Amino acid sequence: MNAEGVSVAARFDRAPRQLSQDELVARHAELVKRIAYHLVSRMPPNVEVDDLIQAGMIGLLDAAKHYSSDKGANFETYAGIRIRGAMLDEVRKSDWTPRSVHRTAREMAEAVRRIENESGQDARPADVAIALDMTMEEYHKAVLDSASCRLFSFDHVMTSDEDGESPEHYTPSEEPTPVDELESEDFRRALTDAIASLPEREKLVLSLYYDEELNLREIGEVLEVSESRVCQVHGQALVRVRARMGAWMRGE
Repeated sequence: MNAEGVSVAARFDRAPRQLSQDELVARHAELVKRIAYHLVSRMPPNVEVDDLIQAGMIGLLDAAKHYSSDKGANFETYAGIRIRGAMLDEVRKSDWTPRSVHRTAREMAEAVRRIENESGQDARPADVAIALDMTMEEYHKAVLDSASCRLFSFDHVMTSDEDGESPEHYTPSEEPTPVDELESEDFRRALTDAIASLPEREKLVLSLYYDEELNLREIGEVLEVSESRVCQVHGQALVRVRARMGAWMRGE
């Protein structure tokens, strides 16, 4: 073998070996558990961590099957997205929330939109309750119900259909198309604008929950209020965001 051939062979020997699918799964099984335990603390109490881990392992297997280093991300980053998506999809599929809760959430969002369009100011809970012919107790319960059913996913809160179900074509493992990417960018921009316009306390709760990833109890400790009060503010924020995202959802 000439010197050039030896040099090429030496470089090949030093190149990192591509891990097999089984090796990728074995090395990252703990990642599934970490994500599952992180998510379960932010889920409704009916969600079991074992169910999340099982769904997450399916997501990890899917990631190992489809991963390529030319995707521009290391495997752990890529797998983390797939694992989290598989877990959230599992919770969506087992949604226990009655359709009446989703319907009431839509009605509250519509009332907020109407009041804010007419007054030019943030809709107060009392105004929304009057518009819906509810007592304040009924209004707060409706807010808590709507918040507890969707504590984990902004995109699902905004894009669920009239019965509160995920779009049938949604599968977290599908590769995004250019149209999907454009729609996703439009969604993020509209969502950012909607959140930025919220009352300060609601904006703070969403920031602590979604950006800082604190759970409701931890947010309550920061704000020195009860966990139920945090859930109430969180629910009001989601209703208001959905109202302000109305134009985006209607394609206007």
